[in-house]
Amino acid sequence: MKKIFPRRIDFFVLFDQSIAHAMAATEALLSLMENFENAEGKAKQIHEIEHQADLVTHDVMRKLNQTFITPIDREDIHELATRIDDIIDLAWACVDKMLVFRITRPTRDAVQLARELHETTKFIHRAFQELEAKDYEHVKEYCIEINRMENRIDRIFRTALGDLFEEYRNDAAMIIKWKTIYEHLEEASDKCEDVANILEGIVLKHA
Repeated sequence: MKKIFPRRIDFFVLFDQSIAHAMAATEALLSLMENFENAEGKAKQIHEIEHQADLVTHDVMRKLNQTFITPIDREDIHELATRIDDIIDLAWACVDKMLVFRITRPTRDAVQLARELHETTKFIHRAFQELEAKDYEHVKEYCIEINRMENRIDRIFRTALGDLFEEYRNDAAMIIKWKTIYEHLEEASDKCEDVANILEGIVLKHA
């Protein structure tokens, strides 16, 4: 009977783990940006978070293939797991590039982008809590905040690019290095917005 009627899998538990990894990764990234001492040690910590997050994502996909009963649509679970994992991957990619490029000190704009990204992951966490509680109005409110944060990060990103050309006008290599890092941070914010858009779609289906 167990094979015919498999135990219902609580995907929200897995999402809690995945989002916790996203918050931890962006918090560690912010810590690195604010204090660049022991950069390699902090990078190792973020890489370990990224690895653990990958395991959770693989677990979501594996269990998604093992059950017909899901709390939300299967494609939404798949997309949410993928987008959250993308956020963590991009946080790691940002740190990895800083080490590869031998960055010695973060820019003020990099610190601000990392700070805003970490705050955005907190809103994602709250949105999922409300989704699990089926409080769809609050889910929508947090999605609005996530979209607002994405717009704010986009503005900081554009300003940061302009600042690069002012500060490093005679150093094209440094401009390219920081532009790449900024793009990772901005893309991570885009993935946060993707999560919000998926959540809004779920609310429309269930509200």
